[in-house]
Amino acid sequence: MKTSKHVRRVQRRHTRRRGHHDLNIVPMIDMFVVLVIFLIFTAVFSKTNILELNLPAAAAAVPDLPKGLQLEVIVRDDGIEVADRGTGVLKAVPNSGGGYDLAGLGEYLQLVKAKFPEHQQATILLAPEIPYDVLVQVMDAVRVYEPVVPNTPSGQLVRTFVRAELFPEISVGDAPT
Repeated sequence: MKTSKHVRRVQRRHTRRRGHHDLNIVPMIDMFVVLVIFLIFTAVFSKTNILELNLPAAAAAVPDLPKGLQLEVIVRDDGIEVADRGTGVLKAVPNSGGGYDLAGLGEYLQLVKAKFPEHQQATILLAPEIPYDVLVQVMDAVRVYEPVVPNTPSGQLVRTFVRAELFPEISVGDAPT
């Protein structure tokens, strides 16, 4: 069967252009290779520290705690309160001129630790609108302190790079209003 001139011309044109409609994925592969190399090199420089927190459950019952100290550190806008859950506020540490008095908090917690050396738990309760940076600083003050020890021949007291443990098991919650 003979085909017309027009049909042959259309078939020739289609054969010439066959394969020109495929996607060129080579530039996309090149871009992915560059991105993977970039992500590998930037992942090496990022370091994360993991600190285990015991967050209170929403509807779970509070387990029975042994009698004694149930330490709570309440962070409010005007200062920090150190309290016992059963007896109430033990000491209020007001804000100093530059912000929260974390040194005063650390000194008082050292006295509390001297009275209850086996106690490990503390609860940090935050008022609304307290910045995250303040939470981290308070957690550090509650967890550890740097003791002042005589380490010079003259007996002069200086701070060392040694850290001692205060209350390492920290729970975080909302402060009562």
